Amino acid sequence: MDLTRAMWRRSSHSTDTGGNCIEVAILFDAVAIRDSKDVDGGRLTLHAESFRAFLDSVKRSYP
Repeated sequence: MDLTRAMWRRSSHSTDTGGNCIEVAILFDAVAIRDSKDVDGGRLTLHAESFRAFLDSVKRSYP
């Protein structure tokens, strides 16, 4: 998948001090995820439904 024009976003809770951050890009029917410290590295792309399920699982794990 070509992500060269993707608009990447980082959480407002992230800082520029190099912590453990990810960035996400909302695509037409998917969500792409990358490491903010290695923006040219690997990316994970999930269908929108799978990403929602992932977020729901994280929210249940960290009340």
